[in-house]
Amino acid sequence: MKRAHVIVHGKVQGVWFRAHTKGMADRLGVGGWVRNLPDGTVEAVFEGDDEKVEGMVKWCHEGSPMAEVTRVDVEYEKPKGEKEFIIRYD
Repeated sequence: MKRAHVIVHGKVQGVWFRAHTKGMADRLGVGGWVRNLPDGTVEAVFEGDDEKVEGMVKWCHEGSPMAEVTRVDVEYEKPKGEKEFIIRYD
């Protein structure tokens, strides 16, 4: 099990990034969450099998079709047992 905490920079708000992230996480069976931050970045946490989490981190470098990702910051944390993937609005 692995947990990755990412911040995605670039044109990532207003381009369906969160919805596409949830769709991909659901397809891979990864738990966690995604949300917009006030500075224009997107923050996400992915938790699950190592290979699936790494697949989500790799996906974030491209993102949704209209996104223009310039950088992805990744920190690995101790897994917390998140099973479902949600879009947060806080």
